[in-house]
Amino acid sequence: MIITLTMNPALDKTVEVECLTPGKLNRIQNIQIDAGGKGINVSKMIDSLGGESIATGFIAGKSGGKLLKIINNFGFKQDFLEIVGDIRTNTKILDKKHGVTELNETGLTLSKKDEKNICDKLIQLATTDTIFILSGSLPMGVEDNFYQKLIRALKEKGAKVFLDADGEAFKLGLEAKPNYIKPNLEELTQYFQISEDISLSKIKQLCSKLIDKGIELVTVSMGKNGAVFVTKKEAFYTPKLEVYASSTVGAGDSIVGALAYGLEQKMPLESVIKLSVAAASGAVMTQGTKAPSKELVEQLKENVTIEKV
Repeated sequence: MIITLTMNPALDKTVEVECLTPGKLNRIQNIQIDAGGKGINVSKMIDSLGGESIATGFIAGKSGGKLLKIINNFGFKQDFLEIVGDIRTNTKILDKKHGVTELNETGLTLSKKDEKNICDKLIQLATTDTIFILSGSLPMGVEDNFYQKLIRALKEKGAKVFLDADGEAFKLGLEAKPNYIKPNLEELTQYFQISEDISLSKIKQLCSKLIDKGIELVTVSMGKNGAVFVTKKEAFYTPKLEVYASSTVGAGDSIVGALAYGLEQKMPLESVIKLSVAAASGAVMTQGTKAPSKELVEQLKENVTIEKV
């Protein structure tokens, strides 16, 4: 079983405009409401590929009720803890000329009791056959070492853990040695305090340092420059597929979902890589934060090329 954690869920509102002009009237051409939050997006991708997951985290307020109704229309299970307050609404402005501008609200504020309740729930679900996806921002009231403590507790139960976070939560989380991580290039260079542009060989070198810490797979997403995948024995680079881009929102989450699905299915590494790159490319082609269809992913997978680094 794959369990995704979304500590700070959201309703994602995607609005389309011809060309966003600050300080002027902008007429909206289309509005789309999706269930948002990185863990939820991961569950969408796993569901689309035919896998099973349980999406968990926190839910609150009228917006939370709307989010659950959307989630229940998907095929994956959900087991959220209901708390006081209301979840956030994140607005994505899709400008046909300049791409996506994101306006993300702060979201929930959690108590120590809330934090303990979610940890207890996850630890009870942990087995040697479980992969946990810990992804996204932490709500207000939660300390940066939350993922670190949770990773250690889950690994003590024999579970596998996939960390997809940034900033201090990512830095501290690495100390607990998650099994899999997916930083983007900016997050990777920030962690190593590098400001200049770096080559593929340098990226491999940095990833190898993380592998030496006890991580099994490091995936570095680089947007238009493709992605790098590094294990203890191998390192691969995949160029970006040339596809029509509708929205880049959720592409990274689709990589994580496809990786987790492929790993759970015990696919060969190169097959997992092709699946994840195809999933990300399909997500770019899909409006809002919906996951691409399995048929589209399978079609795109045929065009993915892999190079050894």
